[in-house]
Formats: sequence, structure tokens, C-alpha cells
Amino acid sequence: MKAIADPMEHIVKNKKSKLPLVIGLVLAILGGAGGFMAVKTGLLFGQASQNSHANSERENLPALAPVAFVPLDPLIINLPNQSGRQFLRFAAQLEVNPAYQADIEAIKPRIVDVLNGYLRAVEVSDLEDPSALLRLRAQMLRRVQVVTGTDRVRDLLIMEFVLN
Repeated sequence: MKAIADPMEHIVKNKKSKLPLVIGLVLAILGGAGGFMAVKTGLLFGQASQNSHANSERENLPALAPVAFVPLDPLIINLPNQSGRQFLRFAAQLEVNPAYQADIEAIKPRIVDVLNGYLRAVEVSDLEDPSALLRLRAQMLRRVQVVTGTDRVRDLLIMEFVLN
């Protein structure tokens, strides 16, 4: 049997250094304080600067011009096709100056007639093109402005455009 010569020697060998624990604690405190300051000053997540920037942008925006919308009756148009008949369901609204809203309401039948005539003349292959809606919208707006006058109708908003 081997006896331990010095009982204190065994305790000294098992005692570990506390230096890594102290360094970790100091780094954790510094990291927490640094993170707090970064969030507080807006460096991290930028909430303080974004809110002030959004408020300043909102203050710099001009007021919206007064606007009125005139809904047009939905149109259902028969489109000839080699495999039979196809239908286009179309609904729109006109964005107008409020001063001219009554004038536009009075000539709605003429506007519907112009749109109906134009949409009947469009080829089915043109309607199936993904970029066709922008081109068709511009063409229809131009025709409506010819009927109503260019200063009265600002835009044509397509509410429904379904090809069956």
C-alpha cells in the first residue's frame, strides 16, 4: 500500500485556477453593456433613427390632390377563338378631378362604348400576353381622355380583367 506522504499535496493538485471564470464574467458584463449602448444609440436595429427618418419623410410629403373615382359598369365581351368562344370580364374605375365628376358621370355611356369597341377589336393572343395589361390600360386611358378631355380623367384603374 502506498500512503500519501503529504495530505495537503492532494488538495493543491485538485484546486483549479479561477482566472478563466473571472475573464468570462468580465467579458459578459462588457458585452452586455456594449449591446445595451448599441441598441440605445440606434446602432443596432436602428429604431431611433428609422422613426425620426420616417417622421421627417412624412412631414416632407406634399398633401394628396383631391380625387374622385367614377366606377364603370362591368363589361362582358365575346372574343372569337378557333376552339370556340372566349369571354372577357372587364371592370374599371376612372380617377377624375372632383370638379369634373358630374361631367364624367353624364358621359359614362360614351366611355363604355369606346372601351367596348376597343376591347372587341383586341386579339385573344394579345390578351394572353403577361405584359399586355399595361399596354391595354394605356390605350384605353388614351381613348377615354379623347372622349372626356385630357384634364378631366387622370387614370384608368382596372378592377377586374378575367379571360375565360
